[in-house]
Amino acid sequence: MRLRFTKMHGAGNDFVMIDAVTQKINLSTERIRKLADRHFGVGCDQVLIVEPPRTGDADFRYRIFNCDGSEVENCGNGARCFAIFVRQRGLTAKHIIRVETAGGELILQVHEDDRVTVDMGNPILEPSKVPFDADNFAKVYPLQVDDQHFEISAVSMGNPHCVTLVDDLTTFPVEHFGPLIEKHERFPNKVNAGFLQIIDRHSAKLRVFERGAGETLACGTGACAAMVAARLRDLVDSTVNIELPGGTLTLTWEGNGKPVMMTGPATVVFHGQINI
Repeated sequence: MRLRFTKMHGAGNDFVMIDAVTQKINLSTERIRKLADRHFGVGCDQVLIVEPPRTGDADFRYRIFNCDGSEVENCGNGARCFAIFVRQRGLTAKHIIRVETAGGELILQVHEDDRVTVDMGNPILEPSKVPFDADNFAKVYPLQVDDQHFEISAVSMGNPHCVTLVDDLTTFPVEHFGPLIEKHERFPNKVNAGFLQIIDRHSAKLRVFERGAGETLACGTGACAAMVAARLRDLVDSTVNIELPGGTLTLTWEGNGKPVMMTGPATVVFHGQINI
């Protein structure tokens, strides 16, 4: 099967974008793994497939697959790349785009400088809906990992996140604790593990070990979850710049009952074709 694709990244979180509106595709789990392989394929953190909508209100639907072939509910960096992709492919000329995802509908606004603001929806904090094993909602939960005791926040942005505050991201062993938290028994569907360092009330740093992908250069939903966790503890104001290894995202959250708004870049790397 010959497949047209576009390689993109959002703050270093990279994607293989596939138009399934104008071309017929048949991507098995094995083929997705081959596409994502950085040695034998195109190479990416995730494969994003753009499809026609299933409902009349949406402009498109997209599906997101990790490099291991597993499908996930949502991806903030992928959403921004999607918005630029469908406009550059000529699939739409709209600046406000509605898209269906497995985690719910998103509304995206494309600015003149090609930065994209995504209405990521309201955060989900009820433990059973994250899902997270806890009796009742709390701003902070205890979590035992190996012989370490962490105070974490559990947040869903359409996909589950565990946010841990750390003093210094440069020395914290993300590579050790990331996979342990990802597969922790209190997160029945596994979890994206975020490690957050607060700089001041307007800025923070974040590293994320993503479920099924490992540590990535940026995670949009992870940045949203980190913003929510920090606001719940009254550590930041309503708008914060969060620096990830691949770039900086701007997050705004006014509090309970309000959506998290995320603004950041989306960059085309190259277009190509592959036989797979």
